[in-house]
Amino acid sequence: MTAMAPAQTEPDLSFLLDHTSHVLRTRMAAALDEIGLTARMHCVLVHALGEERTQIQLAEIGGMDKTTMVVTVDALEKAGLAERRPSGTDRRARVIAVTERGAALAEKSSAIVDRVHADALASLTDTDRQALLRGLNLLVEGDLKAPSESPRPARRARQ
Repeated sequence: MTAMAPAQTEPDLSFLLDHTSHVLRTRMAAALDEIGLTARMHCVLVHALGEERTQIQLAEIGGMDKTTMVVTVDALEKAGLAERRPSGTDRRARVIAVTERGAALAEKSSAIVDRVHADALASLTDTDRQALLRGLNLLVEGDLKAPSESPRPARRARQ
Protein backbone atom coordinates (compact mmCIF):
# COMPACT_ATOMS: atom_id res chain seq x y z
CA MET A 1 0.00 0.00 0.00
CA THR A 2 1.34 3.44 -0.87
CA ALA A 3 0.68 6.59 1.08
CA MET A 4 -1.26 9.24 -0.75
CA ALA A 5 0.36 12.64 -0.58
CA PRO A 6 -2.11 15.48 -0.10
CA ALA A 7 -2.87 17.36 -3.28
CA GLN A 8 -1.14 20.70 -3.42
CA THR A 9 -3.71 23.39 -4.13
CA GLU A 10 -1.44 26.43 -4.01
CA PRO A 11 1.92 27.14 -5.66
CA ASP A 12 4.85 26.36 -3.35
CA LEU A 13 5.70 29.98 -2.59
CA SER A 14 8.35 29.00 -0.03
CA PHE A 15 10.24 26.94 -2.61
CA LEU A 16 9.95 29.61 -5.30
CA LEU A 17 11.22 32.40 -3.04
CA ASP A 18 13.91 30.24 -1.39
CA HIS A 19 15.24 28.96 -4.71
CA THR A 20 15.35 32.34 -6.45
CA SER A 21 16.88 33.94 -3.36
CA HIS A 22 19.57 31.25 -3.12
CA VAL A 23 20.50 31.50 -6.80
CA LEU A 24 20.56 35.31 -6.65
CA ARG A 25 22.78 35.24 -3.53
CA THR A 26 25.25 32.83 -5.17
CA ARG A 27 25.42 34.97 -8.31
CA MET A 28 25.89 38.09 -6.21
CA ALA A 29 28.63 36.44 -4.14
CA ALA A 30 30.51 35.37 -7.26
CA ALA A 31 30.20 38.79 -8.89
CA LEU A 32 31.29 40.74 -5.80
CA ASP A 33 34.15 38.31 -5.17
CA GLU A 34 35.70 39.56 -8.41
CA ILE A 35 36.50 42.84 -6.59
CA GLY A 36 37.25 41.21 -3.24
CA LEU A 37 33.99 42.01 -1.45
CA THR A 38 31.21 40.00 0.13
CA ALA A 39 27.56 41.05 0.04
CA ARG A 40 27.86 42.04 3.71
CA MET A 41 30.90 44.19 3.04
CA HIS A 42 29.09 45.88 0.17
CA CYS A 43 26.07 46.52 2.38
CA VAL A 44 28.16 48.11 5.13
CA LEU A 45 30.14 50.29 2.73
CA VAL A 46 27.10 51.58 0.87
CA HIS A 47 25.06 52.32 3.99
CA ALA A 48 27.98 53.81 5.90
CA LEU A 49 28.56 56.22 3.02
CA GLY A 50 25.03 57.60 3.16
CA GLU A 51 25.28 59.05 6.66
CA GLU A 52 27.08 58.63 9.96
CA ARG A 53 25.98 55.25 11.32
CA THR A 54 27.07 53.01 14.17
CA GLN A 55 27.83 49.31 13.83
CA ILE A 56 24.50 48.53 15.50
CA GLN A 57 22.58 50.68 13.00
CA LEU A 58 24.42 49.11 10.07
CA ALA A 59 23.83 45.62 11.46
CA GLU A 60 20.09 46.31 11.62
CA ILE A 61 20.04 47.61 8.03
CA GLY A 62 21.94 44.56 6.79
CA GLY A 63 20.11 42.00 8.94
CA MET A 64 23.34 40.96 10.66
CA ASP A 65 23.94 39.89 14.23
CA LYS A 66 26.60 41.69 16.31
CA THR A 67 29.27 39.04 15.81
CA THR A 68 28.84 39.00 12.03
CA MET A 69 28.94 42.79 11.95
CA VAL A 70 32.17 42.92 13.96
CA VAL A 71 33.82 40.36 11.66
CA THR A 72 32.64 42.29 8.59
CA VAL A 73 33.94 45.64 9.85
CA ASP A 74 37.21 44.01 10.92
CA ALA A 75 37.65 42.74 7.35
CA LEU A 76 36.83 46.18 5.92
CA GLU A 77 39.36 47.82 8.24
CA LYS A 78 42.05 45.24 7.42
CA ALA A 79 41.49 45.93 3.71
CA GLY A 80 41.71 49.70 4.29
CA LEU A 81 38.13 50.28 3.12
CA ALA A 82 36.56 51.54 6.35
CA GLU A 83 37.47 52.46 9.90
CA ARG A 84 35.84 52.86 13.27
CA ARG A 85 35.78 56.49 14.42
CA PRO A 86 34.21 58.46 17.26
CA SER A 87 30.81 59.88 16.31
CA GLY A 88 30.65 63.57 15.51
CA THR A 89 27.37 63.89 17.40
CA ASP A 90 27.69 61.44 20.31
CA ARG A 91 31.11 61.13 21.89
CA ARG A 92 30.15 57.77 23.45
CA ALA A 93 29.35 56.20 20.08
CA ARG A 94 31.67 54.94 17.37
CA VAL A 95 30.69 55.05 13.72
CA ILE A 96 31.92 53.29 10.61
CA ALA A 97 33.64 55.71 8.26
CA VAL A 98 34.38 54.67 4.69
CA THR A 99 37.82 55.52 3.34
CA GLU A 100 38.35 57.03 -0.11
CA ARG A 101 39.41 53.62 -1.37
CA GLY A 102 36.28 52.11 0.21
CA ALA A 103 34.05 54.73 -1.43
CA ALA A 104 35.55 53.98 -4.85
CA LEU A 105 35.01 50.25 -4.32
CA ALA A 106 31.43 50.87 -3.12
CA GLU A 107 30.74 52.62 -6.41
CA LYS A 108 32.04 49.58 -8.31
CA SER A 109 30.15 47.14 -6.11
CA SER A 110 26.91 49.10 -6.54
CA ALA A 111 27.27 48.81 -10.31
CA ILE A 112 27.87 45.06 -9.92
CA VAL A 113 24.80 44.65 -7.71
CA ASP A 114 22.68 46.59 -10.22
CA ARG A 115 23.99 44.40 -13.05
CA VAL A 116 23.27 41.14 -11.18
CA HIS A 117 19.75 42.33 -10.42
CA ALA A 118 19.17 43.44 -14.02
CA ASP A 119 20.49 40.12 -15.34
CA ALA A 120 18.17 38.21 -13.00
CA LEU A 121 15.15 40.14 -14.28
CA ALA A 122 16.22 40.17 -17.95
CA SER A 123 14.26 37.05 -18.87
CA LEU A 124 11.00 38.79 -17.92
CA THR A 125 9.07 41.19 -20.11
CA ASP A 126 8.79 44.76 -18.84
CA THR A 127 5.21 44.09 -17.80
CA ASP A 128 6.13 40.90 -15.91
CA ARG A 129 9.15 42.59 -14.31
CA GLN A 130 7.04 45.49 -13.05
CA ALA A 131 4.32 43.11 -11.81
CA LEU A 132 6.86 40.92 -9.97
CA LEU A 133 8.55 43.85 -8.27
CA ARG A 134 5.24 45.49 -7.41
CA GLY A 135 3.96 42.22 -5.93
CA LEU A 136 7.11 41.58 -3.91
CA ASN A 137 7.06 45.14 -2.57
CA LEU A 138 3.42 44.70 -1.53
CA LEU A 139 4.35 41.51 0.34
CA VAL A 140 7.37 43.11 2.02
CA GLU A 141 5.34 46.12 3.13
CA GLY A 142 2.23 44.08 3.97
CA ASP A 143 1.65 40.54 5.16
CA LEU A 144 5.32 39.48 5.05
CA LYS A 145 6.75 42.65 6.62
CA ALA A 146 7.92 40.99 9.84
CA PRO A 147 8.59 37.40 10.90
CA SER A 148 6.14 35.66 13.20
CA GLU A 149 7.00 35.02 16.83
CA SER A 150 7.65 31.34 17.37
CA PRO A 151 9.15 29.13 20.06
CA ARG A 152 11.34 27.69 17.28
CA PRO A 153 12.09 30.64 15.00
CA ALA A 154 13.19 29.90 11.47
CA ARG A 155 16.82 30.78 10.81
CA ARG A 156 17.65 33.16 8.03
CA ALA A 157 19.74 31.67 5.28
CA ARG A 158 23.45 32.40 5.48
CA GLN A 159 24.44 35.33 3.31
